[in-house]
Amino acid sequence: MAQRKTVRKVYAPARLRRLRREHGMNQIDMARALNISSSYANQIEQGQRPLTGPVLRRIAEVFGVDTEYFSDADEDRLATDLRAALADEACGVPLPDATEIGEAARDHPGVARALVALHRRYRDAAEQAAALAAPHPGGTALLPPGEPHDEVRDFFYAHHNHFEPLDTEAERLAEALELQPGRASGPLGARLTDRHGIRVVQAAPGGSGDARRFDPDAGLLFLSPWLSEGQRAFQLATQLCLLEHGTLLDRLATAAPELTSPASAALARIGLANYFAGALLMPYTSFHSTAEQVGYDIELLSARFGVGFETVCHRLSTLQRTGQRGVPFSFLRVDRAGNISKRQSATDFHFSRLGGTCPLWTVYEAFSAPGRILTQVAEMPDGKRSFWVARTITRGGFGHHAPRAEFAVALGCELRHAHRLVYAEGVALDEPRAATPIGLGCRICERRDCAQRARPPAGGRLAIDPDRRTYVPYPVDARTR
Repeated sequence: MAQRKTVRKVYAPARLRRLRREHGMNQIDMARALNISSSYANQIEQGQRPLTGPVLRRIAEVFGVDTEYFSDADEDRLATDLRAALADEACGVPLPDATEIGEAARDHPGVARALVALHRRYRDAAEQAAALAAPHPGGTALLPPGEPHDEVRDFFYAHHNHFEPLDTEAERLAEALELQPGRASGPLGARLTDRHGIRVVQAAPGGSGDARRFDPDAGLLFLSPWLSEGQRAFQLATQLCLLEHGTLLDRLATAAPELTSPASAALARIGLANYFAGALLMPYTSFHSTAEQVGYDIELLSARFGVGFETVCHRLSTLQRTGQRGVPFSFLRVDRAGNISKRQSATDFHFSRLGGTCPLWTVYEAFSAPGRILTQVAEMPDGKRSFWVARTITRGGFGHHAPRAEFAVALGCELRHAHRLVYAEGVALDEPRAATPIGLGCRICERRDCAQRARPPAGGRLAIDPDRRTYVPYPVDARTR
């Protein structure tokens, strides 16, 4: 029997209030513009009544925003960050109810963000103090005040991993150069030579393992000789973006409030250049159309556009053009130790920054089946379900003694979009027992019936059961005998 779908009501008092103030309106002005009563407008801003479909459409017309502006994805992510901060054992405060945390993120997002930022600074200060208290023989250095990678991740997430100006410029250039899938490196190399006087050399200087290194003084672009055609084209496209669209990259990076340091801005600039490279090799309109036709079959898209499995996954997570949206995906890359080296998302799926991720997640199971595509219906503690596709990839290994790097990449979407994917064929999407219960990481996960738990559940502790020789949960206020 198919599972009954429920429509989630949209409450967005803080965002509506901010939108009204940005347009210099009071509540009466807004009510008139939206053709609603002043009392209704006040109740919406107080979070007492939800936004109906007609009102949402009217807001989009009056204020010029997409209806996705009121998506609860940002609130859910902020609530997750806030929960992670409050669950930190070092803070020593009782963990509020998940509903209260969600309401705080929804109704007072500014305060919630300030608390999350305060917690991050606290963690940085604690780590610096620990480093100074236990110096190693070679001396110690203070840690930087912030984490550029986290700030860049927030920057991409704030844009839902989509940058329309870069997509537009990439499509224009791809058409001008008449790029052909699998044969793009020739025209791109010619563009660098003819327009910028740069010669491409297939040799990394000094035995470096870098895929690309640019020497502006000599006018040389060194590319690793081990790159595939798709990888070579990607590196050429990245360098071309840095040379021809530097002003656009600077404008996007410097205008971002998430980037608080030069290091963060520089890292974001590289990320944006990589985004442009993917958009150039997989122009939005044709790539989106093909993805829809083949049911988002990653391997078919890889063959069609002449790029690798990981590159296709990354590009699929960016298809959020207004009026031409693809499936909103989250994309991740992890290693065997659980380190997340890439995380891009157009959805609200979000793991804690602290304490690792969930070992029951299919992205980790992929390491036990190298090269195979695995699928999973995952359920979070709040009941939200998502559909995941994961597979391992290997880098390097050219020569017997050459080092190899193995990762697992995963692509996930909300369960309501799964029917659009070829990978969901034959999967019992509506069967509750088919879902794997996962969490946000053991540090803040409240599941008490998980056999894979690595630490006590959030809001409680674990006691030793001597009979079963296992750990069992008991309340925070219980006393050890």
